[in-house]
Amino acid sequence: MNFFSKMGDLNAEKENTNTAVEKTKCLIIGSGPAGYTAAIYASRAGLKPIIYQGLQPGGQLTTTTEVENFPGYPEGVTGPQMMEDLQKQAERFGADNRWGIATKVDFSTDTHKVWFDDGKIIEADAVIIATGATAKYLGLESEKKYMGFGVSACATCDGFFYRNQDVAVVGGGDTACEEATYLSGICNKVYLIVRKDYLRASKAMQERVLRNPKIQVLFEHNTKEIFGDKAVDGVKLIDKNGTEKDIKVTGYFVAIGHQPNSEIFKPYIDMDETGYINTIKGSTKTNVKGVFAAGDVQDKHYRQAITAAASGCMAALDAERYLGEKN
Repeated sequence: MNFFSKMGDLNAEKENTNTAVEKTKCLIIGSGPAGYTAAIYASRAGLKPIIYQGLQPGGQLTTTTEVENFPGYPEGVTGPQMMEDLQKQAERFGADNRWGIATKVDFSTDTHKVWFDDGKIIEADAVIIATGATAKYLGLESEKKYMGFGVSACATCDGFFYRNQDVAVVGGGDTACEEATYLSGICNKVYLIVRKDYLRASKAMQERVLRNPKIQVLFEHNTKEIFGDKAVDGVKLIDKNGTEKDIKVTGYFVAIGHQPNSEIFKPYIDMDETGYINTIKGSTKTNVKGVFAAGDVQDKHYRQAITAAASGCMAALDAERYLGEKN
């Protein structure tokens, strides 16, 4: 929802008398491993943070069935359960956890203002942005049907479940080639489904894929449908001539990119050309004093739960130090 089209001209940001304004030392926007970890650390530091969960409480992990690579869960855990555990841990130390979506920000002064769709305006001395990134999908109904049951957007997260099996990766860029290469080390065979007649990946990455005997590149093919009983059994492809064929796979990995959830911060926060927030090297600091970024919204390389959690810890520590120096 576009905040500006919804609210119209408010006479140079003049607030309605019915709008509730609330003040806090630390505001965390977004949940998931980064947001919840930041909330844990900020709460223990006595910052009494307010955390708004966003459109998808718990983030991308809530769409993951099994997580086996997060420390502390020797038997594995479901994504939703892990997010519930992190939320409870944050609340145990006093984090004020709320459902809601940030619709607008004003970072032009030392007191940062954030508008939310519940009608609140939060004024915060420090803001931690942990809004994550959204994986891009093809938009097929069958993608939604088998999400978590053979369809994934993260090979390093879920590839282990398909060891010694045949899988498919869709995409032609560096990410797709990296995912295919990774999967070739644990899977029996990897089909790389490429829409164009060439790979967009770097030359070195292309050579690595094309020389790999376990990767079969299917140029000029598109996915028409993913099929299976309770989980993915195969994919129906269509080539440039309209010829259809089925390939038998148990895993289908979409690697056509991610979109960082950073749009509302663009007027104030420095980003790269794709919308990932730039942070000062060795920290979570942005170009705006008192505003920090953690998790996938500023990480286009790793995109793992553990790295997101680590950056959430960093952001809370950075925020605590900032507030200490400010006061």
